[in-house]
Amino acid sequence: MKKSVFYHAGCPVCVSAEHDIISLIGQDNVEIIHLGDNKEKIAEAVLAGIKSVPALVTPTGNVLHINFGASMDEVKG
Repeated sequence: MKKSVFYHAGCPVCVSAEHDIISLIGQDNVEIIHLGDNKEKIAEAVLAGIKSVPALVTPTGNVLHINFGASMDEVKG
């Protein structure tokens, strides 16, 4: 089974959402990508359709934008 991918930038909104996502779907079912620590993954996130973080990409490719922490332009710096 393909995992969901949760992208975030490390802000308090993102970290809170990360904890909730893990509680809801389980650590084994989600890959966590901190874009502040993994800037090489920014292009991947944009290609997946991420407009802001925190966001979750489901195994079928749907993008679920959660709350609003930072736009991708802010993440890119």
